[in-house]
Amino acid sequence: MTEPLEQRLEKAMAELRSAQEAVERTERELRQASFAVLSSDRAVRATVGPQGELTGVEFLEDKYRSMSPQELAASVLEAASAARLKMNRHVMKAMAPFTEPSSEVPELKGFELDWERVFGPGVLEKDDEDTARTDGAVPGWRDALGEDGED
Repeated sequence: MTEPLEQRLEKAMAELRSAQEAVERTERELRQASFAVLSSDRAVRATVGPQGELTGVEFLEDKYRSMSPQELAASVLEAASAARLKMNRHVMKAMAPFTEPSSEVPELKGFELDWERVFGPGVLEKDDEDTARTDGAVPGWRDALGEDGED
């Protein structure tokens, strides 16, 4: 037997209210989020805010004093880019439940987001923290400086 229309509408409205509350909670949490990442040479820590904006740069252990301007700039850019990528992935994970269809109300399909269009293609690549690099690849910024990443 099929459910009466009133019951289906009641379920849909309850599901919609629940989804709206969840979106509001997620938005509040995301507005408070920030990520800090160290550069691979451990000379710089960059922090980004909820929209990926750079909110802080710290130069660690006076390493910057012995670095060329190009090396220091590369360290800042590397740390800031990595922090922004972490924030983007955090947003994706937080918003993932809203992209799924409702199990209770099949008519509520969820919404589609083109994450690559929103954040750029790097956000969909495997996270280095989830997989160990075994290819011996050197970060592009080090290669551009003629460094091999070894001390």
